[in-house]
Amino acid sequence: QVQLVESGGGLVQPGGSLRLSCAASGIFFGVDDMAWYRQAPGNQRELVAHITSAGSTNYADSAKGRFTISRDNAKNTVYLQMNSLKPEDTAVYYCNALVRLPSRLRYWGQGTQVTVSS
Repeated sequence: QVQLVESGGGLVQPGGSLRLSCAASGIFFGVDDMAWYRQAPGNQRELVAHITSAGSTNYADSAKGRFTISRDNAKNTVYLQMNSLKPEDTAVYYCNALVRLPSRLRYWGQGTQVTVSS
């Protein structure tokens, strides 16, 4: 069984920073693409940032210049460094990973709350 465990959410003031982590655990051959999504109340879940196993990245326009996605393949872990946070970044952030079992299946983390407020 594969699990994605997120950590690092919390309450931060506008302009502050947070670093989210997501570690994949279980029995599998490897992890391909990894990504962070978020969902604010009343909104659909949206892609924030994506990273391939080779390290290529892409970002939502709202995240460009402020957020950085990275990964540690040896630890099967993906990170999201969030700087210059704004109240509109408030949401539940979800980790997503494409795991090789060897068949490829997509998994979601349980979500971690990020609240940006003064």
